[in-house]
Amino acid sequence: MEKQPGRAVLNVGGVGYEVLIPLSSFERLPPEGAACKVLTYHHVREDAQELFGFATEPERRLFLLLYSVNGVGPKTALGVLGGLSVRDIKSAIAEGDVKRLSSVKGLGRKTAEKIIVELKDKLTEGEVLEAAAGEPATAEDLRTRDAILALVSLGYKQAEAIKMIKDVLPRVTGSLSVEELVRRALAR
Repeated sequence: MEKQPGRAVLNVGGVGYEVLIPLSSFERLPPEGAACKVLTYHHVREDAQELFGFATEPERRLFLLLYSVNGVGPKTALGVLGGLSVRDIKSAIAEGDVKRLSSVKGLGRKTAEKIIVELKDKLTEGEVLEAAAGEPATAEDLRTRDAILALVSLGYKQAEAIKMIKDVLPRVTGSLSVEELVRRALAR
C-alpha cells in the first residue's frame, strides 16, 4: 500500500487500485507497505470509474448519505468528510448548523442548507444522540443524552429535541434529573 493525503494505492492480488480517501481515513491507515482493510464505494460514470475508500463504516455510511443529496457529487461528499469529523457533520445536520457545514472548502451555503434539509431525518436516533452529546464523560452528559432521547420518543423531531434541551441547559443551576430536564423543555 502507498498513501498520500487524499489517495491511497492498494495492492490487491498484485493489482494496484487507486482509492480516493478523506483525510480522516488517511490518518488511520497503517504505514506504507503494511496490510490494511479499506471499505470502498465504486463510482461508475460514462467517462470514468473511481474508488472511494474509508477506514471506518461510519465514514462510508455518511459518505453515501451525503452523496444521496441531489447536487452533491462523490468528490464533494469526500471533501465534506475531509473538512469535518463524522461527529461534527452529524451534529451540524442534526442542529441545522449551516455555518459549520458551509465552512468546508468548496461547499456553499445553499448546498449546506440542502444537505441539512435532506439528511436531517435520515440520521438514526443513535447518531443524533451521539452527535448531540459527544462522548459521554460525565453524568450530566448522560442526562442530556437521555433527555433528548425522551423528547424524541414523545414524538418530537430529533433536531427539535436537541434545540429544546440546549435552550434549557443554560438556565439550569445545579444538577437536574432527566425527568426535570424534559419537564422544563416541554414548559418552554
